[in-house]
This record gives sequence, structure tokens and C-alpha cells, in this order.
Amino acid sequence: MTLSKGDDFPIHQTPEPVAYSGTDRNFYDRYFFNGYAPDGSGFFAVAFGVYPHLDVCDAHFCAIRGDTQYCLHASRKLAMERMDLACGPIRIEVIEPLKSLRVIVDGEGISADITFTGRAFPIEEPRFVWRVGPRTVMDYTRLTQNGHYTGWIEIDGERIDLADGTTGTRDRSWGVRPIGASDPQGGGIGQFFWQWTPVNLPSRSLFFHLNAHADGTPWNTRAVIAPDGEGPGGFTESERATMDAPAAQGTRWPGSGTLTIGEERFTFEPVGRFQMRGLGYTSPKWGHGLDHGELDIEREDLDLAALNPVQIDNLHVQMICKVTGPDGETGIGGFEQLAIGPYAPLGLTDIIDPA
Repeated sequence: MTLSKGDDFPIHQTPEPVAYSGTDRNFYDRYFFNGYAPDGSGFFAVAFGVYPHLDVCDAHFCAIRGDTQYCLHASRKLAMERMDLACGPIRIEVIEPLKSLRVIVDGEGISADITFTGRAFPIEEPRFVWRVGPRTVMDYTRLTQNGHYTGWIEIDGERIDLADGTTGTRDRSWGVRPIGASDPQGGGIGQFFWQWTPVNLPSRSLFFHLNAHADGTPWNTRAVIAPDGEGPGGFTESERATMDAPAAQGTRWPGSGTLTIGEERFTFEPVGRFQMRGLGYTSPKWGHGLDHGELDIEREDLDLAALNPVQIDNLHVQMICKVTGPDGETGIGGFEQLAIGPYAPLGLTDIIDPA
């Protein structure tokens, strides 16, 4: 039987039931959220992935308190039902599409109830297509939206309400990425460079992303400024923005940054660090799409100060940053970076050598 809940909605893109997504085993469908108080404290993040052709879904929730990043991981069999947005103790509710979503968590001493409301219409980023030789490694679309959060997070019995003015970012992406068990004939990925800077400013949102080759040449990049309340036609876009971001000594993590978009310049000053492995990215055990059986749940507490910065599963980070723009405009945002392999602008020459 291939019929599912999705087949009763007018969302089909092919003549097949919604359970099928073309023929590429690496097709995925993903939710991502992060949030933080106006001073950058209280950082939290969520990821929820559906992998139709692997018949797996997984979810992750993380929150930082002090120097510890508390992580909750879950994985289950999808049973071909893509409309069921619950994975063990983590659940997503779409309250109003493209505007408001809710995340509910309850398991392993970690619980939360948080609601996201967008500040403006989501931006649609340029389609990401990346090939290594004849192989298509990535081919996906992503929408991104900044917004406000309300709710609370509880860890081991200590419940803290989200601070007034808590903001953050959510995205939705779907298409093809490397997921699940490694392809034995894949040849590996020897180089990958990614930066992403979704920022919440007082009355507007700032977005910049960069995928680049080893010599620094971009293969996908764009900057967008989205004033609060704007629809899809009210954004300012540029494909000529530049980021100058030297790595912190002994790491591949951003130490600071200066983003230039036309005549505007924004400086990034890190005030905290989030490890993306907590959401499954580069995690050897909880990597996206891995088969953990019918249901598997695990808590993982990370001592952020003790992590080796050049261990491969620690390379992918979001630095929580204070951002200063023109005329003293200030805000808070994330500066995500993953640098694997050589990257000439940072002087990186090996797979994981530090700056």
C-alpha cells in the first residue's frame, strides 16, 4: 500500500502517490529552527528530516545553558507516511503555512513548547546544484524566514520561559543531499565550504550565504535584506555581497566577520558557539537518514569547552554573533560555517588543518 495522508491534499508533483519522491534514494525533506534572546543567550535549535526512499525520519532538539549543549536525538521508521510530523519525543505543528509553526518536545529530561512567527514572507534561495565529476551531490531548494519566538524550555526540571524579544530563524529545504549510509562508490567529498548568516536586526532581516570552491570562487551565493512585514516582492537582493571572516586561531570556526552588501557594511562579533552535530550534521552516530530501527531515542550532553575544534564532527558550527550595521544599527544572528578540505581564502590546505 502506498497511499498516505498526503494523497488527500492537492500537493502532488508527479503522477505517483506522495510516498514516492522521484527515484533518487537521497531525496530528503527537512525543517530547521534556531532561536536566541536579544543578548545571544538561551540558544536553542531544532531539526526534523524525512527521507522517503530510506523510509526513515529523524529529529533533534538542542539547548545551550552555560557551557553545556543539551541534545535530544530521535529516529524512527517512516512507514511511508510523510505527513506525520512526530518522531518520538519531538513534534512539529504547522499553525499557518509560511508564517507560524510550533515545536513540542518531551523526553529524556528535556521538554519544550515554542512557537515561531515570521517577521516577513520567507525568502526562496537560489537552487543549490553541486556536482562532483558526473555525480549530483546536491540538488535542493530552501526557503528561509526570520521570526519571533514565544514559549519555554525545561531541562532536568528547570523550566525557563523564552525571554521577551527572542528571535531566530527557521528554514525548509527539500531535494537531494548525501543522507543515510555512505555510498561505497561515492568517492567521498574532498572539499566543501559553506557560510550562512541569518541576522535579526531591529526592523529588518539580513540573510547571506556562500558555497565556494577551494579557490574561493562561489558556486552559489546571495544576500537578501527583508524589511518586517514585507511580501515576496519587497526584498532587496544581491549576488555580489562579500564576507571577510578570518578563522579563530587553531580552528576552522569564524573568529569574526565583515559582510559588505553594496554600500552597507555589517560586522560580526561571536558571543557563543553551537555545534551542529547536535542536530545530526556530521554526527557519526546520528547523521541524517541513518537507520536506527523502529524507534531510537538518546540524550547527549556536550561540554562545549572540551570539544576538539579540528575533529571532523566538530567543524560545523553556528557562532551566535552580535551584529553591527550602518549608523550603529545592532542585532543578533547566527554565523554558520562548515569548511572541509582546502580553502585558499582562509589558508586551509588539508582536510581538517586549522587556521
